[in-house]
Amino acid sequence: MGELKGGYTGKVLRVNLSRREWKVEDLDPVLAKNYIGGAGLGIKLLYDLLAPGVDPLAPENPLIFVPGPLTGTGAPCASRMAVVTRSPLTGAVGMALTGGQFPAELKFAGYDALIVEGSSEAPVYLQIKDGEVRIRSAERLWGLLTTDTQLFIKEEVGDLNTRVACIGPAGEKLSRMAAIINERRAAGRKGVGAVMGSKNLKAIAVRGTQEVPIHDREGFMAGVRNLNRRMRESPSLYSAFAKGGTSIAVDATSVLGILAAKNWAETGVFNPLERVGFQAHDRYTVDRAHCYGCPVGCSQVRLVRSGEYAGLLTEGPEFETIYALGTNVGVDYIPAIIAADRWADEYGLDSMSAGVTIAFAMELYERGIISRQEADGLELNFGNHRAVMEMLRKMAFREGFGDVLADGTRLASQRIGRGSEAYALHIKGLELPAYDVRGAKAHGLNYITSYTGADHNRGYAFQEIFGVPVPEPVDRFAYEGKGRLCKWNQDVRTATCDCPTMCAFLLDQAVVDIALENTANLVSTASGLSFTAEEVMRVGERVNNLARMFNAREGFGRADDTVPRRLMEEPVKAGASAGQRIAREDLDRMLDEYYEARGWDKSTGRPTRAKLLELGLEEAARDLEKLS
Repeated sequence: MGELKGGYTGKVLRVNLSRREWKVEDLDPVLAKNYIGGAGLGIKLLYDLLAPGVDPLAPENPLIFVPGPLTGTGAPCASRMAVVTRSPLTGAVGMALTGGQFPAELKFAGYDALIVEGSSEAPVYLQIKDGEVRIRSAERLWGLLTTDTQLFIKEEVGDLNTRVACIGPAGEKLSRMAAIINERRAAGRKGVGAVMGSKNLKAIAVRGTQEVPIHDREGFMAGVRNLNRRMRESPSLYSAFAKGGTSIAVDATSVLGILAAKNWAETGVFNPLERVGFQAHDRYTVDRAHCYGCPVGCSQVRLVRSGEYAGLLTEGPEFETIYALGTNVGVDYIPAIIAADRWADEYGLDSMSAGVTIAFAMELYERGIISRQEADGLELNFGNHRAVMEMLRKMAFREGFGDVLADGTRLASQRIGRGSEAYALHIKGLELPAYDVRGAKAHGLNYITSYTGADHNRGYAFQEIFGVPVPEPVDRFAYEGKGRLCKWNQDVRTATCDCPTMCAFLLDQAVVDIALENTANLVSTASGLSFTAEEVMRVGERVNNLARMFNAREGFGRADDTVPRRLMEEPVKAGASAGQRIAREDLDRMLDEYYEARGWDKSTGRPTRAKLLELGLEEAARDLEKLS
């Protein structure tokens, strides 16, 4: 395969907290060629390191941080990083992405991946500075919120430019929806923060001074200039997205009638666009924030200046948080949504799973399934933003009824019983994102088949949400063709965003028609590895098949590729998607088409031996034989 000539540092840092030791290993160029980096490399490492059946909160479950070959190179929108582990929320592959400054700093410190194994007896944090690694006591930091944790560590190491990724109380208390926070960016979903907490690892502090080498600088910079030109020519990237961030999606989904509301029971009925849309949020914007090397600056810094939440500021709230801690809990008061977003980050809770879980509890309360006494005296009615704030705190610290909800809707419904399972909106244990997929069928099929559970970003159907006719125009209500489209979306997004790693918003708005070529050119010129567009697409397919095999080893199959009963039996009540649902027979038709497009067995939902061998996944093919 040859050597890595640029883009990659060629080094993987492995830290074992149980033995309090660390070592540096060379990155195999074959792995770089087959998986590129980011999510792909992380999933490959997880597959090889973790035996089937290991408890996600056991010391043996590795926590893997992987930027990509474009991170820190000067390519725009590339300071991204995958955090990969076995999810304590789902039991499946747990992969969360995050941006900001930390991913680039890890590359500047000299590492293509950081693998944390084992568990410390007492709270610690890692300090990484170029080739120096220290395991330092975090006992005085235990219990701190995330902002204070970062400030204390920067002061202790004596360098304000140190970048810190940490957990809050939710991760310490092993909430299965706990996030990892770096500055105001979150690796939010799948409970990766709980795995960090199970290792007694409060934080990772990174400082690097090395430059990421580039193999063919002239060719690489030509590709960067072309990418920047495409970004400037985009009809939406700078004109709308840079000014509004993901909150512009509130307007788009509201118009389509797919902005989910009140635990998905009032989509199209509770549709407060004028109160929570982009224009309403923009009145609170005081600044914009940029991830490292990003000219767009989509993160909107918003501040509440008056009222009971005065003084609270957040980098957002992002669209999914506006849904989860806004419309889905019946709240249309922006100061409260900003405050809830800030507190979720401070506690280290995934704002999406937290909001959906609170909405689940609110429906149970309004239906009389749980009482006010059970809810610790809180009036858990939809729209009660004060109850949302208090429940976030209770969930983070596992106090009272918060302890029941702290691990998400699936476990909460099992603990509560009394028919509550009917109102628990998750797929494979992961709470549903904002888009009511009864009105966007390919987007829904992605929720259903994503290797992480209900995850909008693994195969985002921009064709249905924003009307982008690539690879072809679609009818969002139709079922036919959605299996093939879902596979295409998942493989392209994996290969061009999750692995190199680049921001997915760039794909959707600037290079969707040349995404594979763009990735092939940038990664090839940066690294010296040779990629064609077809080979990049193959990486996406390989990663999705390997992730599917990881889940198959853990017992997942076709029966888990489904949606909550509400989505099958209850049509959307009002709005532009009124009358839409996903009937069982229609779901089965889409699944059959999807499995056929993937070359998977339709009865089990597993990859076939022939497909795995075609993709060079010989070890996975041997594992498949053990499952038969």
